[in-house]
Amino acid sequence: MDALFHAPPFQYPDLPGLGGRIKTVPEDFVVEEVPAYLPSGEGNFAYVWIEKRNMSAEYLARLMAKRLGIALEDIGMAGLKDRQAVTRQWVSVPVEAEADLPALEQEGIRVLKVSRHTNKLKPGHLRGNRFTIRIRDVEPGATQQLQSILEHFRTRGLANYYGPQRFGSHGDTLRIGLRLMGRDVGGWAGKPSRFLRKLALSAVQSAVFNLYLTRRIADGLLHTVLLGDVMALRHRGGMFRAEDVGVEQRRLEQGETVVTGPIFGRKMMAPSGVAAQREAELLAELGLTPESFAIQGKLLEGTRRRNVIWLEDLTGHCEGSDVILTFTLPAGSYATVLLRELMKRPWSEADPQADPDVEAPEP
Repeated sequence: MDALFHAPPFQYPDLPGLGGRIKTVPEDFVVEEVPAYLPSGEGNFAYVWIEKRNMSAEYLARLMAKRLGIALEDIGMAGLKDRQAVTRQWVSVPVEAEADLPALEQEGIRVLKVSRHTNKLKPGHLRGNRFTIRIRDVEPGATQQLQSILEHFRTRGLANYYGPQRFGSHGDTLRIGLRLMGRDVGGWAGKPSRFLRKLALSAVQSAVFNLYLTRRIADGLLHTVLLGDVMALRHRGGMFRAEDVGVEQRRLEQGETVVTGPIFGRKMMAPSGVAAQREAELLAELGLTPESFAIQGKLLEGTRRRNVIWLEDLTGHCEGSDVILTFTLPAGSYATVLLRELMKRPWSEADPQADPDVEAPEP
């Protein structure tokens, strides 16, 4: 069980680290949502393209509810964004509140665009996030190696770990989740709200996935197809089990597919063969079973998560002793993980100002 609390090793320990500092000021960390769809221009919901600065998503939602005179649950967001940052995203409100949108303008909030659509925005209604990040005061000499380092990530991909904010400060959220599953690991023993219950149980799913991925990397299998692996089409998302390893290995190497790992729950597509054996052995080592997750019902639906994400648009350039990075990540993937690997920072220091992650896991 202790293995769930261990930080994942660096994926590329032989690559030099950039070092440096992030989030010195909010403008060092710019995040722009990549929506799953754009508003049609018609409908009963106003879609507001908002820029916020140095403000949490929870604070933004509460401020909007107060200034627009609507209920908090009337506000729709596709995803939450960092607090210590400049972020841009769509937020939906009932169309009746559209006339009051100018009341949102204040220091830290700008309304950039307004449109309409037929449905409320819900969590997951996004393709990903586009980042522009300044790393200040990188290691001397790092700038000369920057392009070769980035090329390595573009060609070999990034292990799709969950970031440390998923597990709470010092792993406290994970401990609550394990207690809810009957595993006594100490820590807080109160009765969690339904919100905290879901958050904590999701942390267990995520920690198990991270350990699965760590073991896969340690065994040299990150880019290898095993019999029975659940594969996903890289650009369309459909999933299937690998029955012909030779064929599926070629498709993986040609960029058609990716291997997925377990987010255990009642609706997770199970692997078969060797891949199923590895996942079963991992759960047994932790004193868990698929039923441990399935009995949580709708709180843990389960899915599969891609083991590797590809960073085709990852670019970087130098400005003095700073490095400016731009890249796009799919929904549910963490800039924290990429930055930790590039900067070679300890897991606990990957993003010391990160907000606790309160989104359910994404596939």
